[in-house]
Amino acid sequence: MDGAAALAGYLDHLRVERRLSPRTLEAYRDDFARLARHLGTTPDWATLDAAALRSWVAAEHRGGASPTTLARRLSALRGLYRWLNRTGVTAANPAHGLRGPKGGRRLPNVLDADATAQLLEVPGDDTLALRDRAMLELFYSSALRLSELLSLRWGDIDLDGGLVRVTGKGQRTRVVPVGGPACAALRAWRALGTGAVDAVVFPGRGGGPLSPRAVQVRLKKLAREQGLWQRVHPHLLRHSCASHLLESSGNLRAVQEMLGHADLATTQIYTHLDFQHLARVYDSAHPRARRKGGG
Repeated sequence: MDGAAALAGYLDHLRVERRLSPRTLEAYRDDFARLARHLGTTPDWATLDAAALRSWVAAEHRGGASPTTLARRLSALRGLYRWLNRTGVTAANPAHGLRGPKGGRRLPNVLDADATAQLLEVPGDDTLALRDRAMLELFYSSALRLSELLSLRWGDIDLDGGLVRVTGKGQRTRVVPVGGPACAALRAWRALGTGAVDAVVFPGRGGGPLSPRAVQVRLKKLAREQGLWQRVHPHLLRHSCASHLLESSGNLRAVQEMLGHADLATTQIYTHLDFQHLARVYDSAHPRARRKGGG
């Protein structure tokens, strides 16, 4: 079976047996066409070797293909060879173990200090405003995950000591500080309910914890009302707290403990945010920084 017939058979297998969408099939077809253009001919799948495939990946990368795109193209190629092996067209699989370049880890977005303060200024003294103010202040003050915030009960919070006991991922428990504004907001919110130690701090209509979706929708609405048009979501407050703490203190270990990260490498992503801030300050202020249009 020649290369073109083998490829047609594989695409037919994807269409009939795997029932892939026409758009996905077109993407596969384009991936294989790119390989053929690089080689200058339709590949002979039985003789194609790993060196030729590595050359193609490198050329695609130089041409601007992202690591994510290259990973998808290699996945398509590995799938083709698995089918060729099963059907007896080829015995070897030169795509096995072939990996593209690693993509850079996405940095979390953060709110700057001014935007954070603007978001936390929840107006009003009605029940909803008191709840929202307490929720946002605690979120930001203690860098909580959404699941951690919603599972809190009043017995977990020591307002006199300014501490909250949090159960995070892997059922790991940590105790983190609660700032003065957050304690004040929580006291005002607690005064409206029983404040019983086993009561949920932020209950929904049925008495159980608020749903994650309810918090997401409410936070988005509050951001718009406060004039913030950046995409605001619950985890953004955690990211912002971590970034602001690291920028002010430089103490990566302390930030790790506060966030409840088991691995310091997870926390180190915030050092990149800090360095980005430093680079912007340097470029705008340092007399020897690069200038626009300079050589």
